[in-house]
Amino acid sequence: MRAATKLPRPVRSVPAAALAAFGWLVPGGGYLLIGRKRQFGLFLLLVSGAFAVGLALQGGSLWPQPEELQGWDGFSALLAQAGTLVKILAGGPYLLARLFDYSQTFLQGRLHEYGSLLLVVAGLLNLLALADALELRKAEHH
Repeated sequence: MRAATKLPRPVRSVPAAALAAFGWLVPGGGYLLIGRKRQFGLFLLLVSGAFAVGLALQGGSLWPQPEELQGWDGFSALLAQAGTLVKILAGGPYLLARLFDYSQTFLQGRLHEYGSLLLVVAGLLNLLALADALELRKAEHH
């Protein structure tokens, strides 16, 4: 088992809300705030790379419009919306794609499933990094 590393004093006082917000905005950013630079670099590369490749493969990250979900049963529509929500968890890359209006609609993205899948993976990876950074922060406080 690996010994716990002590975090620098100022880093330990980062509020959980600030860590969560920065960790969402900058993929892996929560690690940076607690002094784990290698994990930060790895997750920044993984999340941003997965999101960029997902967009390059024309994956859709826009919220499904009601007319696009017409004829779908309630559970399938809920899953489609949940998938879009997970893509939003990618944080900064998602915001940049929206800022530059670089995304496919929900239906267009359905035609390019590999791209959409990578966008979901990017969001889940960022969520994993954020949750881990919060847990590491909590462990250091005890």
